[in-house]
Amino acid sequence: MNEIIKISNLSKRYKNIIAIQNLSLSIKKGQIYGILGPNGSGKTTTLSILTGIIHEDSGSFQWFGNAPSPNSLKRIGTLIESPNFYPYLSLYQNLKIIATIKSYPDSDISRVLGITNLLTRKHSNFMTLSLGMKQRLGIAATLLGDPEVLVLDEPTNGLDPEGIAEIREIIIKQAKDGKTILIASHILDEVEKVCTHVAILKEGKVISEGSVHALLSEDEIIHIVTKKQDEFMEALVREGLVKTIEKVEDEIVLSLAKGSSSGDLNEFAFKNGFVLEKIEVSKQSLESQFLELIK
Repeated sequence: MNEIIKISNLSKRYKNIIAIQNLSLSIKKGQIYGILGPNGSGKTTTLSILTGIIHEDSGSFQWFGNAPSPNSLKRIGTLIESPNFYPYLSLYQNLKIIATIKSYPDSDISRVLGITNLLTRKHSNFMTLSLGMKQRLGIAATLLGDPEVLVLDEPTNGLDPEGIAEIREIIIKQAKDGKTILIASHILDEVEKVCTHVAILKEGKVISEGSVHALLSEDEIIHIVTKKQDEFMEALVREGLVKTIEKVEDEIVLSLAKGSSSGDLNEFAFKNGFVLEKIEVSKQSLESQFLELIK
């Protein structure tokens, strides 16, 4: 997969407060990547640096394989913290201001209002909207110009269950349409239901990172490195030893079928001529890690 965002040892300090420290992440095309952590863990600071709102103290990051530039930012739709609109202007008028500034055609306004289910309210003043509708309008603004990447900071914050479900549906649909999405959230349930991958932050540091599938599983998760990666995966599936299996960069990440153990897997590899350069077993779930984090 193509690398959309690469963050290398990013750090930011506010006087005596360390917001993020030596943060490194890699986000690939098509992922819905969640940055999870309690308030003050560095989520908004990270997104603000990536979108050019504030500057890092040290470290670096790349967009689309290159240093950040005005051209790369045009390919990104951003919603950081609460959306700000003119209360006495209509939805259409508010979005027209943004479209004019960014040189997007007026026809794009109806398109994004349709995506966010706000087309019937296009002539309503912003001040008449519910909180959920205001948040959806914020997402509509990020969708103007059809960006390749969406960066969303706490997109469901303060919403009722219905509003959360509406935002979730929009995000998942955009990902299915090919967009890469980066979300900051302090809500474990939101990350579980929406994201494909997650990094957990504590005091500005990554304490855990990986696919949501692997981190959420209560099963024994095994990380393997072998030179014959594809052959070994096919052999394990044929043998019926695995419940789930996927490639994550240079590793195979799997959970075992019921009744199988890591010892069975090791024995199978030895008998079939596969040399395992690494075999690492983990059982801690995303939920247990997050609960440990917020204590």
